[in-house]
Amino acid sequence: MSSTEPSRQRRTALDAVHRSLGATMTDFAGWDMPLRYGSERDEHHAVRTRAGLFDLSHMGEITVTGPQAAALLNFALVGDIASVGVGRARYTMICRADGGILDDLIVYRLADTQYMVVANASNAQVVLDALGERSAGFDAEVRDDRDAYALIAVQGPRSPGILASLTDADLDGLKYYAGLPGTVAGVPALIARTGYTGEDGFELFVEPEHAVELWQALTKAGEGAGLVPCGLSCRDTLRLEAGMPLYGHELSTALTPFDAGLGRVVKFGKEGDFVGRAALAEAASRAETDPPRVLVGLVAEGRRVPRAGYAVVAGGETIGEVTSGAPSPTLGKPIAMAYVDAAHAAPGTPGVGVDIRGSHEPYEVVALPFYRRQK
Repeated sequence: MSSTEPSRQRRTALDAVHRSLGATMTDFAGWDMPLRYGSERDEHHAVRTRAGLFDLSHMGEITVTGPQAAALLNFALVGDIASVGVGRARYTMICRADGGILDDLIVYRLADTQYMVVANASNAQVVLDALGERSAGFDAEVRDDRDAYALIAVQGPRSPGILASLTDADLDGLKYYAGLPGTVAGVPALIARTGYTGEDGFELFVEPEHAVELWQALTKAGEGAGLVPCGLSCRDTLRLEAGMPLYGHELSTALTPFDAGLGRVVKFGKEGDFVGRAALAEAASRAETDPPRVLVGLVAEGRRVPRAGYAVVAGGETIGEVTSGAPSPTLGKPIAMAYVDAAHAAPGTPGVGVDIRGSHEPYEVVALPFYRRQK
C-alpha cells in the first residue's frame, strides 16, 4: 500500500451495528467511528463502575515476522523488544533520528519470531512505512495487517466476569500487558489484557467477519452486568482521567520521550544501535540538567473547561500550554493535562491559571493521574 491513504472514509465491520444502535458517528483518522450512543457521561460512568464495549477496529495492526524480527524491532523502536516473552506485550515508541516521537505503540510477542505492532489509527501508515524502511538488511518481513483484524474492547470492573462467561481461556492467569490465543463465544481471538481507560479490561483481536457475532455475544453476556456500548468521546475522558497520553496532544514529533516524561520507555542498555539513540541520549542528559516543561494535571476551581492549545499562566506570564482538557465525570470538575515550566510543576504550586478566552481561570496543579482504580 502506498503512503497516500485513500480519501474515502473507512468503515469498520461493526458499522451497521453502530447505526442500528443510534450512534452519533464522527470522522476519526479517516474512519467513520461511533462518538457516542447516548450520554457520553453515562458511558463513562458505566466503564468506571460496571463495563463498556468499544469498537477499536480503526487501530493499525502491523505484523513483523522472521528470524531477525526481534533484532529489527530493537533497532526500529526505542524499547527492548527482544526481552519481551512470548504471550506478553510492551508499551513503547517509535522515534525519528532526531528523537521526535512518531507514535506510541503496543507490541505483542505472539510467537518466538512473530510480533504484532499496534499503532494509533492516525499514524498507522507512518509507522508501517518507517518499519518497512528500517527493515532493510534484516531477515524479517513487515506486513500490513490492518484489514486482517477487527478489535473489540470490553473495559471496566465487571469485564472479567462478562468475558469469563464466554471463554474457557485462563483469564485469572492472564496478567496485565499479556495476551493469549483462545476462543470467545466460539470465535477465535487473541485475548489481550490491555486497554486505554484506567480500568481492568480486555482487547479482543478477531477476524472482521466474526466481529458482529462477537459484539452481539458480549452484549448479551453483559446484560445483567450493566454493560453498555461506548464511543470515542468517553474513551477520551477515561484516558484523560487516567493520565494516559494521546498522540497529537501529549505526544508529537516536536517532543522526545524525555520531554513527555516517558523517558523510561527508552532502553539504552539493550543490545545494538537503534534509531534516535544519539539524539535521545542528549535529550536524557538535557532533561537531568535543564528540565524541559513537565506534563502535569490541572483541576479547575470553577466550571470553565480548558481546551488543547489554551495558555497556562502564572503571575501574568505564560508558563505552559494545555494539551488535553474536558469535564471529568468522575471528579465532577473540569480537568486538563498541560506542559508547564518546571518551576511551576510541583503539585499545589500557587497562582496557576488557564487563559480561557481572555479570562485567567484558577487551576490547581496536581500529580497525574487524576484517577487510579482500586486494585
